[in-house]
Amino acid sequence: MNNKVFLRNKISDRVLKGHPWIYNNEIASVAKGTPDGATVDVINAQGNFIGRGYYNSLSQIQVRLLTRDLNEEINPTFFYNKIAECWAYRQRLGYVENCRLVFGEADGLPSLIIDKFNDYFVIQTMSLGMDLWKDAIVDALNQLFQPKGIYERNDVPVRELEGLEQKKGFLSPEFNTEIVINENGLKFIVDIVNGQKTGYFLDQQDNRREVNHIVKGADVLEAFCYTGTFGIHAAHYGAKSVLGLDISEFAVNTAKRNAELNGLSDKCDFQAVNAFDALKEWSKEGKQFDVVMLDPPAFTKSRSTIDKAVSGYKEINLRAMKLVRKGGFLVTASCTNLVPPDLFLDIIKMAAKDAKRPLRQVCFRAQAADHPIVYNIDNTNYLKYLIVEVG
Repeated sequence: MNNKVFLRNKISDRVLKGHPWIYNNEIASVAKGTPDGATVDVINAQGNFIGRGYYNSLSQIQVRLLTRDLNEEINPTFFYNKIAECWAYRQRLGYVENCRLVFGEADGLPSLIIDKFNDYFVIQTMSLGMDLWKDAIVDALNQLFQPKGIYERNDVPVRELEGLEQKKGFLSPEFNTEIVINENGLKFIVDIVNGQKTGYFLDQQDNRREVNHIVKGADVLEAFCYTGTFGIHAAHYGAKSVLGLDISEFAVNTAKRNAELNGLSDKCDFQAVNAFDALKEWSKEGKQFDVVMLDPPAFTKSRSTIDKAVSGYKEINLRAMKLVRKGGFLVTASCTNLVPPDLFLDIIKMAAKDAKRPLRQVCFRAQAADHPIVYNIDNTNYLKYLIVEVG
């Protein structure tokens, strides 16, 4: 029999509308002796069953719901079935080679991330409750896919808020963790151990195709290029030249290797410099490009610093607009989930006003569909990707 968590009389509509998080200030009491990480039944003030999930007294989010079905037990079979459902969904959408197999809350498995790179899998279990089921998750992957390798990238600070250590390592026999994937007819290196997050940003794989028609014959600047994926797509689609900037020597070296891997080294130049400084200096110098691409890291992970993030996004987009030739294009993105789509567009409009450059929208997209957006779970709608013509 599961332990029980009892809610206060007044709780957020968020929970009733389907969001799986229950905060500590929404809980009236917890059954005595309930251990952290335990599966619990959540009961509202009227005595009704709300859902079943895992509990952690150390976390601000004390319960994350896994099911709202009273008859559904949380056991290894539950995780096998959920992951099988995730795989069936990706297959129906055509994401069969490389994809985000499990996208946490959007797939009903809060704080679990699984990325699939060919026959290799990278997982993150970012809460105590999910971490305790890691063996069951690995067993499910082995049964469903017979993978060549599984690796955990749990070197994320959020785990410490759950009382967990940061760690990374093999969850299968050891394998060569630098692999090559295919994306949109191109090849890219994925360094599972040393790359950012799980080693590669799959959420932009569809968006990278969107530059196809705007880069032909263009001089392209890719700021915050990381391993050069957007720039190499641009070169592949007919750009005359690509200049990529990133502060990380590791990322720039990988970008150069990616260009060589695709036979595009003659078009691509990647430099290890501070992109913020370069944008500022070059906009003052009057440098011009036909296409400027921005895909910066998240500017904030806290609501207390949103204003600073807004200022930062506005500043880099203003500088980028000044670098775009009249009639050229700005490609700009934000992965900060605390900056919603409407606010992001407002930031772009403010930057355009200050830069005195009229904009015409070409497309506005979110992340790839293997990172599904679930209505009423706002944090699943996190990536903003915009292409505008700059007049």
